[in-house]
Amino acid sequence: MSETLSPELQSWVGRTRVVEEDVGLAAVRRIAGMLDLDPAGFRNGDPLPPHWFTLFFADSARQSDIGPDGHPKPAVFLPPIPLPRRMGAGRRVTIHDVLRIGDVASKTAEVAAILPKQARTGFITVLTMRHTIRRNGAVIAVDEFDAIYREAVKPGEKSGTGAPVPAPADAAWTVEKHLSSPLVFRYSAITWNAHRIHYDADYARQEEGYPATVQNGGLTMQLLLDAAVANTPGTLRGFTARLTRPIYVGDTITLAGHAPKDGKVNAWVQDKNGNLCAQLDCEFS
Repeated sequence: MSETLSPELQSWVGRTRVVEEDVGLAAVRRIAGMLDLDPAGFRNGDPLPPHWFTLFFADSARQSDIGPDGHPKPAVFLPPIPLPRRMGAGRRVTIHDVLRIGDVASKTAEVAAILPKQARTGFITVLTMRHTIRRNGAVIAVDEFDAIYREAVKPGEKSGTGAPVPAPADAAWTVEKHLSSPLVFRYSAITWNAHRIHYDADYARQEEGYPATVQNGGLTMQLLLDAAVANTPGTLRGFTARLTRPIYVGDTITLAGHAPKDGKVNAWVQDKNGNLCAQLDCEFS
């Protein structure tokens, strides 16, 4: 495959669309329950945690537009990148304000970049989407999200992963979290994510070469951000996140972080073997 972007894909760079959202009380209470918080503790007008905007503004594809992997088909919402496997890789977020329950807000989704390249595990294409969240014209947050598209796994082969890297051993705080099937299902339902690797074990093994159903990377970052916010004074103003190693449904992970220094906090996720699976750099004020 070529590392030069085709004219068709080049034409997608810069395209935008708008997704509107009612930040309703019922939805917030479902989110709270999924995160093991008291749903009754939320009322109309309450401010939400700064990073919770990522739980809203899902794309609502028609069922006939869903592809065999559970994602919307190419060119329905995202560029028609000619590689069959897609997973989240990282994001860079700046937070200016918070959403409140009852808000009517919008997300402007822009195709910021498409980068095809040769990687160690095969040919990939990195898609960067820029999401700008607004309420009454004022910017709430800007979220640049990277997704990696990969080649199909050859029959009988496993999905490639990098060499394991040990997680830091000097955490100031730790939280253990079991990634049960119901938790991952509820998160996928809230975010309207039907990617089959998260719930269909046969598909995950036979079509994408994983040993089991794969933990949702968005949920991994949600749990890590929740833990970092709970263990750090101040207000979250932004973060950079990176997923580095697959985690599987049914695993127990450790969320961990350093003590804040000059308003900055480094946090991470490690698996049961002590391997680093995700990293998070946060800024607080």
